[in-house]
Amino acid sequence: MYENILSLDWFLPSTLKGFDWENPFYLYLIAGVPFLFLLRWLLRYRVRQKLDVALPEGRLKADWSTLLRFIPPFILSLAIALMLIALARPQKTNEQVEQWTEGIDIMLILDISHSMKIEDFVPNRLEAAKKVAAKFIDGRVQDRIGLVIFSGEAISYAPLTTDYTLLKNLVKDIDFNMIDKNGTAIGLALGVAINRMSESDAKSKVAILLSDGENTAGSIDPKTAAELAYGYGVKVYTIGVGKEGRVPYGTDMFGRPKYIEQHLDETALREIAKIGKGKYFRATNNKALAKIFDRIDNYEKAEIKETRYKDTKDFYQYYLIWGLIFFLMWMALKSTFMTNALED
Repeated sequence: MYENILSLDWFLPSTLKGFDWENPFYLYLIAGVPFLFLLRWLLRYRVRQKLDVALPEGRLKADWSTLLRFIPPFILSLAIALMLIALARPQKTNEQVEQWTEGIDIMLILDISHSMKIEDFVPNRLEAAKKVAAKFIDGRVQDRIGLVIFSGEAISYAPLTTDYTLLKNLVKDIDFNMIDKNGTAIGLALGVAINRMSESDAKSKVAILLSDGENTAGSIDPKTAAELAYGYGVKVYTIGVGKEGRVPYGTDMFGRPKYIEQHLDETALREIAKIGKGKYFRATNNKALAKIFDRIDNYEKAEIKETRYKDTKDFYQYYLIWGLIFFLMWMALKSTFMTNALED
């Protein structure tokens, strides 16, 4: 433990600055050590002035040995200073902080039917949804996220995972040609997502379903899928995207925008969210869609728990030992010629 006790590194200012001090008050007392010896000298000087001293004519010759009388007080000063440092209790603390959460399982369910090509979002509904989905994934910590995509049928595109880089790459690659069958199978898509989460033991399970149409395909009714979600403890948020009425959809042969009539079945999406104990949102542009995902992100934040580990090491013993060494040296010098020189 004391293999480096003779090292002079303990006295370097950089070493002293690197410590934490348990009782820093004692450090201020070090400044008073020289005044103790000054006070002692003044008292002795005044006593000597009262004594009759016969001095020879002329000046006394200075003797270098008389300078040795200052060594014992200096050594005692060092001893006291080092003991005060020991009392201040220098320490070094290595603190480690571990943050962890119990995590949330989240399934993103994205509509990739051809109506998602409509350009009331920039550049279109699907690309806008992909952008906010990627941002949403970026903002999660230790949550498992999975992907389901659907149009006329639904497929599990990514299992629940914390590999966010993989998820963002998969989101980036989503396009309209991944499913051949036309239509909008909302109920089936939600059912596939619930099936993925059925064996999850996460404390919180969430499904986020984004669609711009009404249920026109699939073997599961949206209401039935919502009840299934409720049974498995999955909270369902639904997002209806797009404007009602005439919306831009591609261009004609002259490059002019074409328009089609668009209808969104908000009733079904509201009912799914109500049964699934979640919320329904409506987004009519990119900014509104981004805000909706931000709100859901804030709703579904796992509590971050923190564990702190402190490893504190004391170094007072090094200074105490040095202080005792100097104190013993002072004791040994008290009766030598150095002290006698002071008394003469």
